[in-house]
Amino acid sequence: MAKKKLLEEADKRKLNKEGIRKLLGIFRFVMPYRATFILGLVALGLSSGTLLSFPFFAGKLLDVAQGKGDFFLTSINQIALALIGILAIQSVFSFIRVYTFTIVSEKSLADLRHAVYSKMVWLPLSFFDSRRVGELTSRITSDVGTLQDTFTFTLAELLRQLLVLLIGIPLIFILTPKLTVFMLLTFPVLVLSALFFGKFIRKLSKKTQDQLANANVIVEETLQSIAVVKSFTNELFEIGRYKKSLSEVVKTAIHASKYRGLFISFTIVALFGGIVAVSWYGAYLLQNGHSTVGELFSFILYTSFIGGSIAGLGDIYSSLQRSIGASERILEILDEPDETTQSTGKLKLSGSVEFKNVSFSYPTRPDFEVLKSISFFVKPGDRIALVGPSGSGKSTIINLLMRFYPVSSGTIEADGKSSDGYNLTDFRSNIGIVPQEVILFGGSIRENIAYGKANATEQEIEDAARKANALEFIESFPEKFDTLVGDRGVKLSGGQKQRVAIARAILKDPSILILDEATSSLDAKSESLVQEALDKLMENRTTIVIAHRLSTIRKVDTIFVIKEGAIAESGSHDYLNANESGIYRNLLRLQVEPS
Repeated sequence: MAKKKLLEEADKRKLNKEGIRKLLGIFRFVMPYRATFILGLVALGLSSGTLLSFPFFAGKLLDVAQGKGDFFLTSINQIALALIGILAIQSVFSFIRVYTFTIVSEKSLADLRHAVYSKMVWLPLSFFDSRRVGELTSRITSDVGTLQDTFTFTLAELLRQLLVLLIGIPLIFILTPKLTVFMLLTFPVLVLSALFFGKFIRKLSKKTQDQLANANVIVEETLQSIAVVKSFTNELFEIGRYKKSLSEVVKTAIHASKYRGLFISFTIVALFGGIVAVSWYGAYLLQNGHSTVGELFSFILYTSFIGGSIAGLGDIYSSLQRSIGASERILEILDEPDETTQSTGKLKLSGSVEFKNVSFSYPTRPDFEVLKSISFFVKPGDRIALVGPSGSGKSTIINLLMRFYPVSSGTIEADGKSSDGYNLTDFRSNIGIVPQEVILFGGSIRENIAYGKANATEQEIEDAARKANALEFIESFPEKFDTLVGDRGVKLSGGQKQRVAIARAILKDPSILILDEATSSLDAKSESLVQEALDKLMENRTTIVIAHRLSTIRKVDTIFVIKEGAIAESGSHDYLNANESGIYRNLLRLQVEPS
């Protein structure tokens, strides 16, 4: 709870010109529904105005009952019916206001969520390198939820409270000027005292929350590293550390409670003392014939409305501060430059790939060069392999080919033309990848295979599964292609997931195929089935294989040995194996490969 409060405090932003500008930036999503929004504002104004006539008529009810007052409704029955009519009209306007604001907020926030999600999907990988998935998910959930409260409740309440103040205060000045002036003389003392005490108590409360958060951090650290705690027999140490932290929390909380108690006592005395003073003065005016019972009653109701509005503005102010923080974070994402435009669907590459003096450093590590002047050429239909120790740059070559990142220097060409010259979506549609760790979506096998081609027919999906040696195990399931694979494919074995991924790649029919150690974690039988499917998939395609198990790349046309971001050796398996002092031969020896 303390952690939640701290996060809420951190989410708040100053309610200044810049903050309001950012909040208004989100209002562009309301513009398509502005007619409905304006209707809601009109209903809000009429609802508030109608309600504010209630105290006036209620006061007249008492005056007419006493035979006093000059009013166009001459009987209490007529005034009572008028009061019921006011409530009925006000309820209709309130319904219209709630209904229209809900329509506008739900539709505009659905558009906002769609815009944020669409933006995230189109953003480059460099954007995701520096952000957590949980953080980005909270933009669509928590931040948009905060704005939903603003659009549906906070905004309406702010306008309603302002209308009550703008209409109510002049009304009590007109109806009971003497009593209003007397009340306002007592008001500043209470407000200034509340501001002074409130600010001081908030500081103490924040200190308590900070200390409680620190205590919770100890719990979190201990439980996350419980094996370490037990292995070093530090249970008593952690218990003592937590107890000491809790003692600080208790000490600060008790200290804060003294001032909170004083503030509450002062508020009770000042508030009710003010009520007694105003009541006394109202009774004095009534006794001396300067006011009527009805006017006094109307004054009490109006001041209740006004007091409630003033009290509610504090929460509304805090909500607006959180909304500004939420809108700031959402606009930060929406203002990010897009990665690409929609596909034209007209590009079909032959499959030639050439790296020309390509150097690269990741945006998150600009001072560390991962690739250093890499150059190689792959003819259409050729098979090459990238080998080398972990961290040498093999996966980075693939990332650059996929245009996940722009190269630092040099060029990458496809079919003799710079890859940057192609529409990005069209270019990537010509590349298929079968990764080492297959990630499947939580739907059915059919949906996961069809991910390679959204408009694939049932026959195409079945043919792709057959070529991937997946049809046999799919047909063995009771639900066959409708079998749900579970989150990230947990209901399938490693070999089954790999064959679904291969079927997906077959259905995509890419010109360039990337195999990222696709059989490394499989048993012998599964590896045989997957390798057979891969052989079919590689036919007549340019294929780039990333391999750690060197036994899987004997048949490729060229092997490139990558070391520290540069090509150290290249050639066929037999050529590289013949070099006794070569890196490739040494890697083979380490894996106890037969010569």
